[in-house]
Amino acid sequence: MLILIAEPLDSAAVKLLEQQPGWDVVVSNPKEYSQHLANADALIVRSAVMVNGGILSAAPKLRVIGRAGVGVDNIELPAATAAGVLVMNTPGGNAVSVAEHTLALMLSLARSIPRASASTKSGKWEKRKFMGTELRGKTLGIVGLGSIGREVVKRAAAFEMKIIASDPYVHSQTAKDVGVELVSLPTLYSLSDYITLHTALTPESNRMLSHDAFARMKKGVRIINCARGELIDEGALNEALASGKVGGAALDVFETEPPEPSDPILAMDNFIGTPHIGGSTEEAQAIVGVRIAEQIVEYLQHGVALNAVNMPALTPEQYRTLGPYSQLAERLGKFASNISTGNPKTVRMLYFGKIAELNTHLVRNAGLAGVLQRSLAGKANSINAMQIAGDRGLTVAERHDKRTAHVDSVRLELETDTGTTAVEGAVVLDQPRLIQVDGIYCEAPLDGNLVFLKNEDVPGVIGFLGGVLGKNGINIATFSLGRRHAGAEAVSVIQTDQPVPDNVLQELLKNPAVTVARSAKFTN
Repeated sequence: MLILIAEPLDSAAVKLLEQQPGWDVVVSNPKEYSQHLANADALIVRSAVMVNGGILSAAPKLRVIGRAGVGVDNIELPAATAAGVLVMNTPGGNAVSVAEHTLALMLSLARSIPRASASTKSGKWEKRKFMGTELRGKTLGIVGLGSIGREVVKRAAAFEMKIIASDPYVHSQTAKDVGVELVSLPTLYSLSDYITLHTALTPESNRMLSHDAFARMKKGVRIINCARGELIDEGALNEALASGKVGGAALDVFETEPPEPSDPILAMDNFIGTPHIGGSTEEAQAIVGVRIAEQIVEYLQHGVALNAVNMPALTPEQYRTLGPYSQLAERLGKFASNISTGNPKTVRMLYFGKIAELNTHLVRNAGLAGVLQRSLAGKANSINAMQIAGDRGLTVAERHDKRTAHVDSVRLELETDTGTTAVEGAVVLDQPRLIQVDGIYCEAPLDGNLVFLKNEDVPGVIGFLGGVLGKNGINIATFSLGRRHAGAEAVSVIQTDQPVPDNVLQELLKNPAVTVARSAKFTN
């Protein structure tokens, strides 16, 4: 397995990856990493490497992209999802560093530290010119109460600031628990002496600090942005700084990085700029590097996707609980697609027992991927299954039945233009097993080489099947039978040591009692 590191990574993170048995770790750089893409199973980047459709096309074996940092702006998520490549990041890894930088910028604005330093270095001693203000008693408005925003709260509280916050995704009780009053965005604008941004870039937040937003603020408000440059309309900010509406601004991020030297904001006395270094501390770089390495190991070794960006988010415990059922669903989907006829129209997933109480998105995606694999040569997986299904017009439905008088199980119904095939399975001793086909009880392992048959329940069929397989040198490993009732339709699932070729399946169909003969192959 090849792990490709395209940008600088902490040595402890590299060592962790190199310790994994059978892993080949290539430490490269943004200019040369592409020559290793063809064989890469995992790609680790920071912010310099742009991962687009072309890069993904050059990496056919790629399974996961790890972003050692928070943002994933440099990764084309739709393209990665379409390619079935998991994208994960390390939220919170640099939260303390960014929060400390935020406070440093606030203090710099309050005490004019950069200008005072430059003046002193030039030989001047301008004590009166640099009269400052205290943070104590001022109202700090925090936009975005995620991991970084909460770290800012801790530090600002030590300065005895009054702290308010706006975040549509945070409950008021959660805000109260960290010592913050949750308010609306217009209220935050009108009350704050300092406003700091720690929210994600979305269509709604793009240029949220606009002419209208600045008009709602106190005269002399100070703005800090260590999140995304696109959150601020820089033209509007320039005007607000020039007019005095905004008393000062400190930006670590810009709409265009680096900003043009001719940008008028750079010449303003009440502006402080830093080159996107909020998370650039030795401690933060070590933390995010080790975290992304740990997440890569956990995913490739155990299938647990932590901090996934393009698939349902689950805790490690949830992954471990749902993992066996995801494998079961994927195999049920593959089995159903191999034994059904016609073009798929709808996939219905039904969950019974305790699993019905859980978040089953991962199980749903796995079942859908199993259905799609037959026609996509294995390129469908839990990451891209829903997107592929949507592209193909395939309807997906789920139902949860928390019944208790039954084994925990998953049923997958595949409806095509010729009918519906229903298969149900359970996890037995951590292994996926088939328990029903079209309502007929027939327990069999979902593993190895399988042959599925439907036949009339008449004498001589089993002997005929055994004779045909034996004549063709195919050994039977297990043989499972089921029927609705005597004389009705019967089904059988035969596990064989060798794959059963199409010509043997056709030979089985020569018996007039055999109506369906299909094969499926599973590999671990």
